[in-house]
Amino acid sequence: MDEYATTPDAKNENEVAFEGALRPSNFKEVIGRKAEKRSLEIMIESAKKRDAAVDHILFHGPPGLGKTTFAYVIAKELGYTLHATSGSVIEKAGDLAAILTSLEPYSVLFIDEIHRLKRTIEEILYPAMEDNVLDIVIGKGPNAKTLRIDLPKFTIIGATTKLSMLSAPLRDRFGMNFRLDFYEENELTELVKQKAKMMSIGIDDSAAAEIAKRARMTARIAIRILKRVRDLATVGNKDTIDIDTTREALELLDIDEHGLNRTDRAILVSLIDSFKGRPVGLGTLAASISEEPETVETVYEPFLLKKGFIQRTNRGRQITDKAEEVYRRLGST
Repeated sequence: MDEYATTPDAKNENEVAFEGALRPSNFKEVIGRKAEKRSLEIMIESAKKRDAAVDHILFHGPPGLGKTTFAYVIAKELGYTLHATSGSVIEKAGDLAAILTSLEPYSVLFIDEIHRLKRTIEEILYPAMEDNVLDIVIGKGPNAKTLRIDLPKFTIIGATTKLSMLSAPLRDRFGMNFRLDFYEENELTELVKQKAKMMSIGIDDSAAAEIAKRARMTARIAIRILKRVRDLATVGNKDTIDIDTTREALELLDIDEHGLNRTDRAILVSLIDSFKGRPVGLGTLAASISEEPETVETVYEPFLLKKGFIQRTNRGRQITDKAEEVYRRLGST
């Protein structure tokens, strides 16, 4: 959807190149996150002076808040290679062994959605993280033998949207643990201006602020909206994004003044009208809007909670007075 190439291969190359160009290349280009950046700068500088690998780092928090971006920036600041994978694709011990044995000294291994690692895979990861060794069991039963392979010094950066699903032994092996929270509107406004400049298109202050206001306090969504507004401006032969173009694009995207999309509003309307304000379980709520419970919990619920539109109770999810006051009209739309 964000690509314009004529062939699948070219399209994929263009997408990867474009997304890479929008990523910060150093900490100075990372908007906000002052405390996190300062801690990471100290860790990196210390590691360089000690000729050591940076301690393993864990980022957690809702999607789209910069966990992957930080991994790429850390690798660039270190000047070493970044190897990226996901917890869901490492199915067997051999998969992990192949990755670990291919690492160069001091390189960075980024594992996205690390909570999806199988427990058997985690157990192989423990000695690798602590002692830079890989223990492989050969054979079965009484004839089984353990082969120990030395690994180079390396850093694992883990990212997860579900910290509670990460086992305590694995979590404790990370030297630093950062929770990335939602962005402030002024930070997103600055971020939108930065990305527009990278896209080689101008943007009015009011347009940047409007995108930031409706971006669900999330960097990834702000960039996604900016791309669509840029498309509309390009079609209209405009070299600068103005407030009218921005509002037209947001209307096409069906994002309202509070940053809520159609699914968000469906959740609120269901709680208000279908359940009459009563608490309701996650599974029942998800079924009422034909959505998966995990999607509701990880994609939509964090923002609705942050904005104070819903609340969690011992009996389930419940609408708030704030949401009822603002969205009562949605029940008939």
